[in-house]
Amino acid sequence: MRIDKLKQEIIAYSKEIGIDKIGFASADVFSELRERLRRQQELKYQSGFEKGTIEERTEPERLLPEAQSIISIAIAYPSRIKNAKRGTKEERRGIFARASWGIDYHVVLRERLEKLSAFINEKVPDANNKIMVDTGELSDRAVAERAGIGFSGKNTSIITKEFGSFVYLGEMITNLPFIPDEPVTDSCGSCRKCMDACPTGALVEGGQLNAQRCIAFLTQTKDFLPDEFRTKLGNRIYGCDTCQQVCPWNKGIDSHFHAEFEPDPEIAKPKLIPMLRISNRQFKEAFGHLSGAWRGKKPLQRNAIIALGHYKDKTAVNELIEVMHVDPRPVIRGTAAWTLGKIGTEEAYKGIRNAMEKEKDEQVIFEMQKGLEFEETNNLTAR
Repeated sequence: MRIDKLKQEIIAYSKEIGIDKIGFASADVFSELRERLRRQQELKYQSGFEKGTIEERTEPERLLPEAQSIISIAIAYPSRIKNAKRGTKEERRGIFARASWGIDYHVVLRERLEKLSAFINEKVPDANNKIMVDTGELSDRAVAERAGIGFSGKNTSIITKEFGSFVYLGEMITNLPFIPDEPVTDSCGSCRKCMDACPTGALVEGGQLNAQRCIAFLTQTKDFLPDEFRTKLGNRIYGCDTCQQVCPWNKGIDSHFHAEFEPDPEIAKPKLIPMLRISNRQFKEAFGHLSGAWRGKKPLQRNAIIALGHYKDKTAVNELIEVMHVDPRPVIRGTAAWTLGKIGTEEAYKGIRNAMEKEKDEQVIFEMQKGLEFEETNNLTAR
């Protein structure tokens, strides 16, 4: 079969199986990305979640020796929740980032790519394909940019003309020599709204991210959240959408094309207090299908506790005191103590002091001391 005819058949089939954009790129070395990754490594901007060496991340032939092309796909997801729940003073709610609404996109995109791979193998039985979705070595963004899916924005997202940056990306390396598509020439120009809006200054320059300061990354860590970021977290439970929300390319974009990605309002914006003592079974039943559940419940519970401090939610004091006394995890106990101090009621301070008498963990005691420092600050302010 002629390769150009096969390409057109693949494009047509991709639409039938729910792929919103598809592009074809060469399997050449990603030289510019390689230099950017080396620079990122030197500056210690990496998150630590990256897979593979710099060479594996930029040289497709290391992943598939006979690689000749890469097929990139994009699937759009919603930016707004239908029938969204609103938090109240009596029931504060957190928020999952849009990329974690609905069924885990890794599962959905891999299923689409497997169908695409099977279709190719029906046409060309000796075709060799390697599928990756986010957790693979290749950079989804670099592949999508080369394949003409969209351009790489200053917010480090791929921005498409049709769906803005609200798209999931995946790719397939293949030994078939497809004619590459042309990269998109649009760009952010002089706009820097995302950089100015980033709560922690993680976008240090256009297209360069310091992951160590990115709230999306920080919400996934399992240790105590550094103090400077706690007041920046707001009510975020997982991820951060600020740099996408302010992007002019995303204005008015809200794609509801795939049932799998439709958010459950109660899950996308969960009540905070019930999250504090949710069991493993309850967590799996409620949140297990989300991509945001991949690190387990501990980071999300820690974030929920900090969010209660953001709201200074006095209705949570008794629950936080209980958590501070009985939870076996130092990070959760210590974060609860800090939040109690932030809420700042007499009952909260008393709870911290009582718990401190029995606490053995030095880090937790340190957090308790920080919680009590809020009392001193509040007293000075009241004078």
